[in-house]
Amino acid sequence: MDESIQRNTFWEEHSHPTHELIWNTRGTSSLTVGSRTWTITPSVGLWIPAGVRHTAWTPAGTWYRTAMFSVQTTVPIADEPVAVDVTDLLRLLLDRLVEPGLHAASRATTEAMVLDVLAPSPHELLTHVPASELLAPIIAAVDADVRAAGTLDEWAARLGVSARTITRQFQAETGLGFSRWVAASRIQRAIVLLTEGERIDDVAAAVGFRSASAFGTAFRRVTGSSPGRFRAQ
Repeated sequence: MDESIQRNTFWEEHSHPTHELIWNTRGTSSLTVGSRTWTITPSVGLWIPAGVRHTAWTPAGTWYRTAMFSVQTTVPIADEPVAVDVTDLLRLLLDRLVEPGLHAASRATTEAMVLDVLAPSPHELLTHVPASELLAPIIAAVDADVRAAGTLDEWAARLGVSARTITRQFQAETGLGFSRWVAASRIQRAIVLLTEGERIDDVAAAVGFRSASAFGTAFRRVTGSSPGRFRAQ
């Protein structure tokens, strides 16, 4: 599949009988499995094993691509969805797979090379969305306006529990504390804005950072890249 999306598109929950690799040539998209949502970009794609049920969201203007791999001939790189780095070499190999008239033997060789260079990304753009009733007001507030996430102490006072209780619940459901989870949510929103061509200073303000410097530090921690370099990809 190689398609430029003309309007905002949501795919209802579904699965594939084949393994799927999805990445974007332009723009961002997201894929959700249960409480986990991955952001897909031109530099970070996603491997989805056969049979894994998922939903997907792609905004207008995104150019996305997919490659399918047979379960009979492919040893999956992971049994769960996993982010992968879309390197220049991987792009070249994936482009070759869609060349018209590619012979079966050449296709098999190229697919093997694709699988050989695929590796989980150390900069997985993944957010776990907590499902507990306790954290629901926090999740709703962040969804409505990531700038207005508030502080841990503010939420403890509003919810009538200790800050430690909120931290423990976030850790149990997402593997991150409150502050790290909010930062990850802000960066995922920032990625969308950067791929839309927004100025870095404007993006920093839009997602709740007080300065472009603080935004850059947080962005590099999550993605391994500076905002400027990421936007230029």
